[in-house]
Amino acid sequence: MSLVIEVVKADEMASILPDLAQLRITVFRDFPYLYDGDLEYEQRYLNRFSQAQGAAIVVAREGTQVVGAATGAPLGEVEPEFALPFQQRGYDISTVFYCAESVLLSEYRGRGVGHAFFDHREAHARALGATLSCFCSVIRPDTHPSKPASYRPLDGFWRRRGYAPLPEATVSFDWKDVDEDIETQKKLQVWMRQL
Repeated sequence: MSLVIEVVKADEMASILPDLAQLRITVFRDFPYLYDGDLEYEQRYLNRFSQAQGAAIVVAREGTQVVGAATGAPLGEVEPEFALPFQQRGYDISTVFYCAESVLLSEYRGRGVGHAFFDHREAHARALGATLSCFCSVIRPDTHPSKPASYRPLDGFWRRRGYAPLPEATVSFDWKDVDEDIETQKKLQVWMRQL
């Protein structure tokens, strides 16, 4: 079967949220996220996200199975932590679109789905009048004990898409790693590009 990638309409978002919650738990369990996901938290987070004005969800399906998804929303509609680095630098956050998660099952990677996810979100952002697009990547040390030998960071892919790290711009967020008993603070690097 071939993959179908499409933007989910606003009135259909609720029906995709359970699949997206499960994908986030599965994909984000791997390095570099190491997220010990919780379905109840995911449902609350995604419910809130889907209510954001201008939110978008792009899905990748093989047949009826959702194998990947990417989300985005205007920066002013997401958690305030993500807007702070932009506000501190004097950006008008109403012009910035935040590409939140991109999750894709490993067996579907390398088929251009990542590019399609960004293409659809960036087109949506432009239609909303955004002139900048951003996202955050998890910062982990190269010597992290859970880093697999086969791990390849996505920095090259993001740079080819026109994104670059915003200098000295990080966001702190708490979550529980798979080998932790409690949530701890993680740092994320802000990446940005002109649309």
